[in-house]
Amino acid sequence: MSIFNAINVSSSGLTAQRLRMDTISSNIANVDTTRATINEDGEYEPYRRKMTVFESKDTGFSSVLNRQTRNSNSRGEGVIVSEIVEDETEPFKLVYNPNHPDANENGYVELPNVDPLKEMVDLMSATRSYEANVTSLNATKSMLLKALEIGK
Repeated sequence: MSIFNAINVSSSGLTAQRLRMDTISSNIANVDTTRATINEDGEYEPYRRKMTVFESKDTGFSSVLNRQTRNSNSRGEGVIVSEIVEDETEPFKLVYNPNHPDANENGYVELPNVDPLKEMVDLMSATRSYEANVTSLNATKSMLLKALEIGK
């Protein structure tokens, strides 16, 4: 086990949470975007909410086996963002606004499936996780510095 293992785990968490915060910020910025993509029919579709999917860095059986045979007390190696997926479960919001340029023949406009309140809660959660990783990183750094002082 490396003395830098805890730093590597915390830094992977920092990187993953930063990408999660960037994705949430993108969702908030596009809460009113009605022309984000073009579907197979050649028509514009609203922005779809994006979500990050986290995964352990040591995902395969061989990596777990190798880790366990090297040191039975070793832990995981951190987290990565395996993919960013679009939220297909939530439908687009229909709002009646016949004066909008993207309104259909009935006067309804399809708005993105982004809920600003939900995004703010997710952003707060990601921020707290980021702060927890910073605290862990600082604690590890402090312990390593104290260990170096012992040798003086």
